[in-house]
Amino acid sequence: MYKLYGYWRSTAAYRVRIALNLKQVAYESISIHLVKDGGEQHTEAYRTLNPQGLVPLLVSGNFQLSQSSAILEYLEEQYPTPKLLPQEAQSRALVRATCQAIACDIHPLNNLRVLQYLSQTLSVSDEAKNSWYQHWILRGFSALEASLSQTSDHGEFCFGSQVSMADLYLIPQVYNANRFQVDLSDFPTICSINDHCGKLTAFIDASPEHQPDAVK
Repeated sequence: MYKLYGYWRSTAAYRVRIALNLKQVAYESISIHLVKDGGEQHTEAYRTLNPQGLVPLLVSGNFQLSQSSAILEYLEEQYPTPKLLPQEAQSRALVRATCQAIACDIHPLNNLRVLQYLSQTLSVSDEAKNSWYQHWILRGFSALEASLSQTSDHGEFCFGSQVSMADLYLIPQVYNANRFQVDLSDFPTICSINDHCGKLTAFIDASPEHQPDAVK
């Protein structure tokens, strides 16, 4: 059985949980609390496992793999059913481009360690920090909405009528946007995809509130 080191609110760990659920791969969830006692990701024990001090981390015996994008690609190769990447090369590239638009251009700017740096090191006010967060979400979602309105099939999934890896990136980002009270009324396609995925068991079980370390 795999061990998945994560945190209930981690966007990146959320992606991996969805994939594991969709592919029905058994795993043990191990919590690395990113805030408690200064952050358990900074402990020597965890740094020994993952020198980056980030989550998620997938472990199987002596095999240890960090970075959610690498983990998702690994799971796709090891457990090809259901497919999260299309068969055709151009379609696969488009899905990956959407994943990177979220993972590279939106998520890093709003990562916990960035927000902590803004408030703890640069003494940015909570109001300014939230403004920063919302600015990058809105900018990124504006581009995504324009793209997804062309590729989504009636707002069911990001690409056509089947779940793809792009949905695994989008849904956690929408969760965070809602958490920080970003107005998503200008993004009907994104909201429709989020609502549709939110009805599927694999997504429900992977949601932050359903994790063992969630704050009740």
